[in-house]
Amino acid sequence: MSTTTIRIDHAALPDQFDRSRPDDVAEAIEAALREDGIAAEASDVISHLMIELPTAQLAAASAALPGMGLT
Repeated sequence: MSTTTIRIDHAALPDQFDRSRPDDVAEAIEAALREDGIAAEASDVISHLMIELPTAQLAAASAALPGMGLT
């Protein structure tokens, strides 16, 4: 199975996310994607958030992320 990584710069996070708590933001994004049936793992890696998911679910994730204000 191939894996895709999505990186989101902390500065690009919309105001609804608390940028001072990047681990919590990663957990919230991961939980929202999992609720949509996407097997994602999100984490804070100091300079950005990293979301890893099966490449086969990239289209679903791309549709779900804008609903969270992430583009």
